[in-house]
Amino acid sequence: MTSVDDAVEAVRAGGLVVLPTDTVYGLACTPYREQPVHALSVLKGRSPEQPVALVAASVDWLLECVPELRGRAAAVARALLPGPYTLVLPNPSRRFPWLVGSSPETIGVRVPDVRGVAREVLERLGAVAATSANLHGRPDPRRLADLPVEIVSAVAAVVDGGELPGAASTVLDLTGPVPLVLREGAVAATEALEQVAAALAE
Repeated sequence: MTSVDDAVEAVRAGGLVVLPTDTVYGLACTPYREQPVHALSVLKGRSPEQPVALVAASVDWLLECVPELRGRAAAVARALLPGPYTLVLPNPSRRFPWLVGSSPETIGVRVPDVRGVAREVLERLGAVAATSANLHGRPDPRRLADLPVEIVSAVAAVVDGGELPGAASTVLDLTGPVPLVLREGAVAATEALEQVAAALAE
């Protein structure tokens, strides 16, 4: 296992790392350069056309990364995050083109509710690009023992967060007139849509 310092330096140097989140272990890299994000997709065995989430340390940091998020999108983000959600939000300036796959006008974002070493890593980096640390189509890892050997042997750092909840984030698409649940995960679809409705009613 590696220290927080090692993980932070690895990400800054363009390497791939395994980090705990509030759901499952994630495979992460810097979101600010194309090559590490491409390497992340290759290691996971997924198409570069599939989007990778921008994972921020806080909602404020997220809004610095994508400052166009205002009004409805920002209101829902502040109501639901930090938490076990991935929100697909408008990306009118087409920021982070290497994260958004075949849909440059949208971007998936997360602000996990984490403590301890995971929080320290995120706070020092501000944001990472991340996806679950599994091979494409395989189960999401909730323990270090669940990590595929192919990923462990290829990353520059693995941060131990103990056993995690194990349910992937719930994915909500907020880019259209009606919120959509793209993936039911840690939060049930009905509850997620109720939380969105409550945020928009305020």
